[in-house]
Amino acid sequence: MIMKKADEIYKILDEMFPNAHCELIHKNDFELACAVALSAQTTDERVNMVTPKLFERYPDAYALASARAEDVEEIIATVGLYHNKAANLIAMAKELVTRYGGKVPSTKEELVSLPGVGRKTANVILAEAFAVPAFAVDTHVSRIAKRLGFAKKDDSIEMIEKKLCRAFKKDKWIKAHHLFIFFGRYRCHAKKPECDGCPLSAYCKEKRH
Repeated sequence: MIMKKADEIYKILDEMFPNAHCELIHKNDFELACAVALSAQTTDERVNMVTPKLFERYPDAYALASARAEDVEEIIATVGLYHNKAANLIAMAKELVTRYGGKVPSTKEELVSLPGVGRKTANVILAEAFAVPAFAVDTHVSRIAKRLGFAKKDDSIEMIEKKLCRAFKKDKWIKAHHLFIFFGRYRCHAKKPECDGCPLSAYCKEKRH
């Protein structure tokens, strides 16, 4: 039953957002890892404003590993929690250099062992950089999962991820993640969702119409 519902919702979302994709601008795995780490508690748009200068100055893990924290902070100052993020970026780069030859690892276990890389960040990197099926749960995905009845209001991020992975076919995880984000970002907003005429109203648990 839940998989049938997931299939129906997937089809509707795919019709609404056929070009749903990762909106963090990056050219390689290293840039992706940095961008995703920076995106916590801020918008992709905000991250995309600071990463061009960041990557121009620090094009790889070796360059970033030798960076001064204050220099990185100056570049990413408009991004929330920039003190912690600058420290984590440099620490992550050092780990990439010392443990992985400057390359981003391709397993969840290795990724979450890196400074500043949590479960969500690891899942995004796995999906985008290595095409490994993963269902990353950010604030948009969490909100949509609850509103559409895939998760309960008090479910943890890990529980939401498990429930979504059970509901959707594995080969749909990556695209479904993007579809949920686009729906949450451009239609089903946190404070003022655009409920009128929403194609998913029949599945919604909040019913704000």
